Amino acid sequence: MLLRNATLATMHGDDPYGLVLQGAILVDAGRIVWLGKDADVRRGYQGPEEDLEGRLVTPALIDCHTHIVHGGNRSGEFEMRLNGASYQDVARAGGGIVSTVTATRAASEEVLLNGALRFVDALIAEGVCTLEVKSGYGLDIDTELKMLRVARSIEDVRDIRVKTTFLGAHAVPKEFDGRTLTYVQQVCIPALNAAHAAGLVDAVDGFCEGIAFSPEDLEPLFARAQSLGLPIKLHAEQLSHLGGTQLAARYGALSADHLEYATDEDAKAMAQSGSVAVILPGAFYTLRETQMPPIDAFRAAGVPMALATDCNPGSSPLASVLLTMNMGCTLFRMTPEEALAGVTRHAARALGLDDCGMLATGMRADLAVWDVEHPAELAYRIGYNPLWRRISGGRA
Repeated sequence: MLLRNATLATMHGDDPYGLVLQGAILVDAGRIVWLGKDADVRRGYQGPEEDLEGRLVTPALIDCHTHIVHGGNRSGEFEMRLNGASYQDVARAGGGIVSTVTATRAASEEVLLNGALRFVDALIAEGVCTLEVKSGYGLDIDTELKMLRVARSIEDVRDIRVKTTFLGAHAVPKEFDGRTLTYVQQVCIPALNAAHAAGLVDAVDGFCEGIAFSPEDLEPLFARAQSLGLPIKLHAEQLSHLGGTQLAARYGALSADHLEYATDEDAKAMAQSGSVAVILPGAFYTLRETQMPPIDAFRAAGVPMALATDCNPGSSPLASVLLTMNMGCTLFRMTPEEALAGVTRHAARALGLDDCGMLATGMRADLAVWDVEHPAELAYRIGYNPLWRRISGGRA
């Protein structure tokens, strides 16, 4: 299929957005086999084609940080925070992550899958073709594996690629109060071993924070992940500066995520390790935080910045990548070009993927066709979805 008469935002090259005006893309067997000027390709092409009438084509969007598999919801805690409770206050009162653990442990795989699909469908409707899903609401071996099985099964019922992340070190369950390192050794590492043996895990994550795990607590888990050949990701410096970014950099992490309290030195360490900074404005907005991630420091150090929804039942009940892009620009002064790169090229890198996130020969034909004139419109509008067509692996 030849898609012609389009504006292409290739998301690579020297020009902003890598724009190709009056462009065309030739797709075959689920891959991009040619792209360039419409006038050049049509001279020798005899197959089916479609006139996109000047519409914008971008790489399909990627949501590289979500927690969409979970039981229950936490709307009550939303009310608590509006009445003055902090995220830490809610967690210490028995709410937060631990409350979702109770609901997730009790839910069947069918219930968890059906709940997750509501958010998956919302993301698909905004042009998402690749999705990361974390565990971390089980905090025991059986439930962590159950969550990862559900995450894997999303691909069986929806045309979307899912990358799974083991997040057993998300919180300390009540039964291990005061024994954080014991929990890592007796639950997290055995659960990771079982998940890896079952082919359920693509990366390993942790929550490095005062209400969760210290860098020292996470060292044995990350060492085991490294021995299994699994890449590292890390929730770091969200609510305080605990040294998680430096830990992530030492392990050559794919990404460090949140990063509100990261420093210039952290940015330099990430640049040296090649780690992506995953910016999560949904949690910043929901928790009414005031400490912004150091966007200028990341720019100065050359750290690639991804954007993601962080879709979860507590701190970021957000299931819109388009709104996430707007938040990144409005709250953090990212540019529209940085926002689009953050949900395409840099999001792919944050998941260790090199076959998507750009429009280029040989890439997967994961495309989003938009009824807009310029790519900046994707981050500019609020509550409006201009998606005209989503193409996943060459299939519309």
